[in-house]
Amino acid sequence: MTTTPTITTSVPSRLDRLPWSRWHWTVVIGLGTVWILDGLEVTVVGNIAGRLSEQGSGLSITSGGVTGLAAALYVAGACSGALFFGRLTDLFGRKRLFMVTLAVYLTATALTALSYHSWWFFLFRFLTGFGIGGEYAAINSAIDELIPAVYRGRVDLIINGSFWLGAIAGSLLSILMLDTSIFAKDVGWRLTFGLGVILGLVILLVRRHVPESPRWLFIHGRAEEAEALVTTIEKRIEAEKGTPLPPAKGRLVIRQRESFGFRDIARTVFSDYRSRAALGLALFIGQAFLYNAITFGFGAILTRFFGVSTSHTGYFFAVIAVGNFLGPLFLGKLFDTVGRRIMISSTYLLAGVLLFGTAWLFGAGHLNAVTLTACWAVVLFFASAGASSAYLTVSEIFPMETRAMAIAFFYAVGTAAGGISGPLLFSALTQSGVVGDTVLAFDIGAALMCMGGVVAAFLAVRAEGRSLEDIAAPLSVHSPDPLPSPAPAPAE
Repeated sequence: MTTTPTITTSVPSRLDRLPWSRWHWTVVIGLGTVWILDGLEVTVVGNIAGRLSEQGSGLSITSGGVTGLAAALYVAGACSGALFFGRLTDLFGRKRLFMVTLAVYLTATALTALSYHSWWFFLFRFLTGFGIGGEYAAINSAIDELIPAVYRGRVDLIINGSFWLGAIAGSLLSILMLDTSIFAKDVGWRLTFGLGVILGLVILLVRRHVPESPRWLFIHGRAEEAEALVTTIEKRIEAEKGTPLPPAKGRLVIRQRESFGFRDIARTVFSDYRSRAALGLALFIGQAFLYNAITFGFGAILTRFFGVSTSHTGYFFAVIAVGNFLGPLFLGKLFDTVGRRIMISSTYLLAGVLLFGTAWLFGAGHLNAVTLTACWAVVLFFASAGASSAYLTVSEIFPMETRAMAIAFFYAVGTAAGGISGPLLFSALTQSGVVGDTVLAFDIGAALMCMGGVVAAFLAVRAEGRSLEDIAAPLSVHSPDPLPSPAPAPAE
């Protein structure tokens, strides 16, 4: 293992004391907007499942094959990609990998549009997931390391929640693309994927201007580059605000290391921070099962039980997507003010309890397509904020050197548990046409979401307003000069 000299740095405190600026918006737009694309692409696939199974679609595939096998392959790819690219992100930097992962994602999406055989469609669903899994690790680690501590919670939640802006667009777009009076059965769904690629290329161009994480730089032997980058950012913000920045307080003495082995990472996560590891697993498994219980079967439920046309399910999904986005948007600030523990546990528990109520109403025959959709929207208003906080949690409660890999691991394990078994289980339950089976699907998702909320009530870390290095000291720290918590965020 190569070592480099010990250095003293104030880079973390300099980044955390920055006021919100146009530069931060550049980071948010360059990195966060990819979730809009992800939401668009995933939603389109769910909405076109019925069309792809129809004769004349250009593919020989069943609706269950799209919502079951293809969905499971997409998630399997995402889990694999998260682990593969997560390790590379910690080794080679955030910027290199958030450029590579987006390129993989876009290429696979483009090739999905060219599918003429079911095996081709399945293959590139896996590879699309492979790219998006890498995005989760690279993007969440970069965002948390670039955004000031007092804003980190709300920004992370809203960025992860922006997935649902894409879901809204995907739902509405699918209505247009499935209209056979405008596009042929074998053309509309292909053009939808193609549009996603075009939008992704625009994001790729913007992303070029997002810098490497200065935190990653100073730990990996590039202290001078980190100092110069932060100085450039400070000068830009001072010019924008027209006033000098206050002095930074707090330094770290770091013994730089070029790499950290799996043994270091595993010992840190599962021995030194075992309770935090249990928290991460509970949060990811809970949200994965709840979302799979609803989203992988929503179309089949509406068509089988309420006679909704497959060409109109997009309207209903747009409604629940709105609820999903509004949750992080309106509740995000509370994660920075009220606090992580209260907000994480309460959003998980509320979502679970409300889904139990929805299951009972559905089983008793008290709901129709509109009222069921309204219930889903309310459940997911809280669930979306909770699910987004899972990504925030695992990206801030482990040391800097393990951050991307920790995100990748918990995403992969939690999503594999709920996202591979979930689609296979829930697609069978929701497509059976038996009311009791769908109620069971809802109850499973609700129970695991409540479990995550209970775990969070006891184990969630009070990370609001605290420097990342204060929450979890870097493995390479040699002698810390305590980093003070930043001043509270200004009133908005």
